[in-house]
Amino acid sequence: MPSDDVPFDLSGRVYAVTGVSSGIGEAVARRLVGAGARVAGSARRAERLEALAGELGGAFAPVTGDLRDPSTAEALVATAEDRLGGLSGIIPNAGIGRYGSIMDWSDDELAEMVDVNVGGTLWPIRAAIPRLRARGGGDIVIVASVAGLRGGDDEAVYAATKHAQVGLAGALDRELHPEGIRVTAVCPGGGATEFAMGAGRTPDMPGLADMLTADDVAHAVLTCLSQPRHVRTLQWVLRAQPEESWAT
Repeated sequence: MPSDDVPFDLSGRVYAVTGVSSGIGEAVARRLVGAGARVAGSARRAERLEALAGELGGAFAPVTGDLRDPSTAEALVATAEDRLGGLSGIIPNAGIGRYGSIMDWSDDELAEMVDVNVGGTLWPIRAAIPRLRARGGGDIVIVASVAGLRGGDDEAVYAATKHAQVGLAGALDRELHPEGIRVTAVCPGGGATEFAMGAGRTPDMPGLADMLTADDVAHAVLTCLSQPRHVRTLQWVLRAQPEESWAT
C-alpha cells in the first residue's frame, strides 16, 4: 500500500491555530498537543494564552495580538516556523458572533464582526501559504459554520461572514490542491461555548446543553488533518444529536 494511503501521523507536526483562548480554538490546541503536534496559538487575551501555555508546556507557543492586523498573522506563522520547527498547517478559528437584526447593532459592532471573521481568516492564510508551499504542501482548515451554508433569522451579518469563509475555502482548495495544500471548511451547528455569550446568547438558553461541544468540533478538525494525504474533505458539516434520540 502506498505510504500516502495510511492515516497521517500528527506527531512532530506544527500547526498555527487562531482564537485559542477559549472554545473550539482551545480544544483544537489541546487535541493537537495531545496527538504529539506542536502549536503556535494566537488570541487577544494574553492572560488566557499564558495560562494555556503553562498547561501545555513547550509544545505550545503563544502569540498575543489582533488578527485584524496582518502583522499579527505574520507573527503567528513566523513563530510556528522559527520557534517550533516548520509549519504543517493552519486552523483559522478566531471569530465573534452577534445575533440579532442587521439594525440591532452599531456600525462599529458590525464592522468588528466582519473584520474579525473575514479578515481574521484571510490574513493568517495569506501569511501561511508561502510557508506551506516551501514545504511542499500542508493543510488549511477553516472553522466556519452551518450559517455559512444557510443563514437563519437574526444572524444575517454573521451568516454573511461565514458564507465568505466557506467561499474562500472552496476557491482556495481549487487553487492550491495541485500544490499539495488541502483546504477544508468545517461547518458546525450551534455549540455550547462562550461564543456570542452576551451578544444574543445567554447561559440559560433552552437547548444549550444539547448543542455541540468545543471538543466535538476539535475532533472533526483533527480528523481532517490526519486523513491520508490523497484524501481531501472540502466541507465537514456537523450538528448535535440530542441524547434522548439516540438508538438503544
